[in-house]
Amino acid sequence: MLSWFLRLESLLTRLALVIAVVMLIISVSLGFFQVLTRFIFNAPSTWSEVIARATMIWCVFMGAAATFRGGYMMAVELIYKLMPRRTLLALELAIGACCLLVLGVLMVYGIQMTLRVRSQTLSGLGMSIAWAYAAIPTGSAFAMVAVVARLLAQSMGLEKLGPENSEVAPEAKIDTVSHSSSNDGGHRP
Repeated sequence: MLSWFLRLESLLTRLALVIAVVMLIISVSLGFFQVLTRFIFNAPSTWSEVIARATMIWCVFMGAAATFRGGYMMAVELIYKLMPRRTLLALELAIGACCLLVLGVLMVYGIQMTLRVRSQTLSGLGMSIAWAYAAIPTGSAFAMVAVVARLLAQSMGLEKLGPENSEVAPEAKIDTVSHSSSNDGGHRP
């Protein structure tokens, strides 16, 4: 069951990361287009800035899943270096619980806000601004799955404690299962 969940989470996190990268490419391209139309052609585009802003919002919220999965948003590496090994899991669980609480609040209020603004339109486009606000609950949901997967994998000893690729003190590390193992299906993004 755990390996199935970790595989599902890996797929979801990769999907979120692909969406984030695509949204970043769109946002940067539209920003460049906006500069060209404004300063080179002297005829500013009315729609590109709005879409660039919305895609940047999607980029940030979808990219959050991968950063939570790697432990990058919930770590102060010095704390991991100073804590004894036996308390690191408790620290990870406390950090994970706080992250889940914040992400849960973001999801609930993000849904409410998305529903509240669905009748408003993006200027120059005529489409609902709810598409931009939907990034908040969607990204939060992806990130919550990533946090739960991280906590489960660390609790079961499948991953080391602390942020991924960190230099946590050797005595604080837990033996990990190789990511190339055929049993876990490569659960890491």
